[in-house]
Amino acid sequence: MKVSVVIPVYNEEKRIEKTAEILSNFLEQNFDDYEIIFSNDGSVDNTLQKAKTISKNNEKIKVVGYEINRGKGCAVRTGILSTNSDIVIYTDCDLAYGTEVIKKAIDLMKKNNSDIIIGSRNLDSESYKGYSFSRKLMSKVYFKFISLVSGFKHSDSQCGFKCFKQSVAVKIFKECKIDSFAFDLEALLKAQDMGYKIDELSVKIINNDNRGTKVRMIKDSIKMLHDIKQIKKNK
Repeated sequence: MKVSVVIPVYNEEKRIEKTAEILSNFLEQNFDDYEIIFSNDGSVDNTLQKAKTISKNNEKIKVVGYEINRGKGCAVRTGILSTNSDIVIYTDCDLAYGTEVIKKAIDLMKKNNSDIIIGSRNLDSESYKGYSFSRKLMSKVYFKFISLVSGFKHSDSQCGFKCFKQSVAVKIFKECKIDSFAFDLEALLKAQDMGYKIDELSVKIINNDNRGTKVRMIKDSIKMLHDIKQIKKNK
């Protein structure tokens, strides 16, 4: 079994080398075959140069992407469509949920014969440990609102960790158009419509680095509403 891990990157020059080291060490110890794909979302710092250097020194690491910033959704889609494996996972460059979650997701997928495993921060009260009460409340209200408006049936569409059978991921993401943070929701709604089996895995934020967050709650909420309308229109 070959596992692909897609990491969307935008201006991650401070993290990318450490992430590559941690992730490659974990995958080497736990899987017979794997690839790490850094998908560059038009970074304007030294992310691309560092990624290329890393890939030259490790044949298991690939770099894809484009020159102009388009959004995380485009980066994830570009990475997924470049994979060659049995299972594809995407997670963020900060490895917020750690690396053990990769094996847990694949084990759950095998056990349940799932097509997709989505990380959920809403299945365990400890998942938001370290976050302020107001941020936790805003997050929970935000996710509930998204579910009600969009018709999404599970507890957390926006968690940055997801695991797919590779063939399923390619079929879904070939149909996706959203480049912004709503791309997760678009992909999962398409998966629901296609009848794929989706299961949830409780995940906990291990690496809590909010200093580099690119999420802007109010502005992104408004954009999410616009994208939900577009997703429904594109059905």
